[in-house]
Amino acid sequence: YSSGAGKQWMHPPEALLRGHIVYYVKFLGHVEVDTPKGSDVVKDAIRKMKFSKQIKKAEGQKPPKVELTISIDGLSILESKSKAVQHQYPLHRISYCADDKSDKRMFTFIAKAAETDVHHCFVFDSEKCAEEITLTVGQAFDLAYRRFLESSSKDMDSKKQHLLLQKKVQQLTQENLTLKARVALLERLIDPKIVQEQERKQAVSPLFECYANMVWDCIFSVWLLFVLL
Repeated sequence: YSSGAGKQWMHPPEALLRGHIVYYVKFLGHVEVDTPKGSDVVKDAIRKMKFSKQIKKAEGQKPPKVELTISIDGLSILESKSKAVQHQYPLHRISYCADDKSDKRMFTFIAKAAETDVHHCFVFDSEKCAEEITLTVGQAFDLAYRRFLESSSKDMDSKKQHLLLQKKVQQLTQENLTLKARVALLERLIDPKIVQEQERKQAVSPLFECYANMVWDCIFSVWLLFVLL
């Protein structure tokens, strides 16, 4: 599956976006590390965990089988039978992951503990699929980053629309204030006496016009009677 940037991934994007990928592995343990990344750091952690494995084997102990689940939300380590979560880390707290090129069974990742600056390297025996697990984690990071960019773009569009609406409201408010100021100015400029005189004329004019019409009607009637006689 292509990421759109020339990279080929192991799984369809929906598998990591809407669900998770599960790998059944042996959990060798984890060890505190001084730095959050680096191939030498994980190689040293692998060496320590292999040594610890040999000691436990001599004591009759076997490394526990766990489910390593991967999604865009992070990595989780679950007990294989009870499904109890032993460790869980969101992607932003995972600083490094790698498979051991000299031993294709070994997969590791380094994660930061919550609310501290302490980092631990987790080591797994993955039955020769360590490289696939590394690619799956890389795909999860790629998809999470793309989702972040899309979400940020939508947030920016919403903010732009909000700012435009806010600016429009401010413009309308200013226009309303300007119109009110102009009306108030006109009211102060107009002489109340002139207004009253104009209103009086408008009230008298219709009566005068009616009276004039009556006079002309009478004159016309008298003239017509004189002609007929």
